Amino acid sequence: MNESKKERPDALRMEETLSLLERHRSIRRYADEPVTAEQLDRILGCAQMASSSSHMQAYSVIGITDPELRGRLAELAGGQRHVREAPTFLVWCADLSRFAEAAGMHGAQLQTSTEYFLVATVDAALAAQNAAIAAEAQGLGIVYIGGIRNDMRAVSELLELPPLVYPVFGMCIGVPAEEPDLRPRLPRSAVYAENRYPAGSRAEQLEAYDDEYRGYIRGRSGGGRDTTWTQEMSGRTAYPPRTFTGLLREKGFRLED
Repeated sequence: MNESKKERPDALRMEETLSLLERHRSIRRYADEPVTAEQLDRILGCAQMASSSSHMQAYSVIGITDPELRGRLAELAGGQRHVREAPTFLVWCADLSRFAEAAGMHGAQLQTSTEYFLVATVDAALAAQNAAIAAEAQGLGIVYIGGIRNDMRAVSELLELPPLVYPVFGMCIGVPAEEPDLRPRLPRSAVYAENRYPAGSRAEQLEAYDDEYRGYIRGRSGGGRDTTWTQEMSGRTAYPPRTFTGLLREKGFRLED
């Protein structure tokens, strides 16, 4: 009896955590309510506990509190209103500058490489995902803003980013003022395989997913949109590419061909 009482709280916590992860939705509309200093502190604390390659912690986070700067970043991100209006907006940066300085304190010189570029980018992404989960655990909502890379040079100048630092994405955080349905994901068989990559076409899987996705889009838009996932992916290939390798090289990131 005592053992069962001991095990139960752990099982409840596990279920709460898994349920939280399974309910993730991107939130773009927020209540007129601030993210408190305590909430942000927990979010950043959880971000800092994310896994990091060799404990390099090769990322930095910039909170944008200046309304004018926020407005400019919203424009650069494609005019996304929620960048301007969200109670909290963070810019997550891949950052090798602190690593280079730490190495220099012991006479070592950092030789950057594509590997280091990937390490810093992955570190930023892992920390940000921890932050997203921490925000949602506190009843907040988030949405990632990849549009921060539309004009990486302008964003870097606005944020006065030094060499070996580049902006990876933004993140809006706030109390949700909408409850969108969960966007359906690809079937598990499309993203998971054992031992080797699956051979053959995925057309049948994708057609089945398209049917489910079309129903979701129709419901969310009140019948105003009729599209499928494969149609959206096809349309995405027409987006103008974000080109920033030149800027990254200027900032000291050495990217091998």
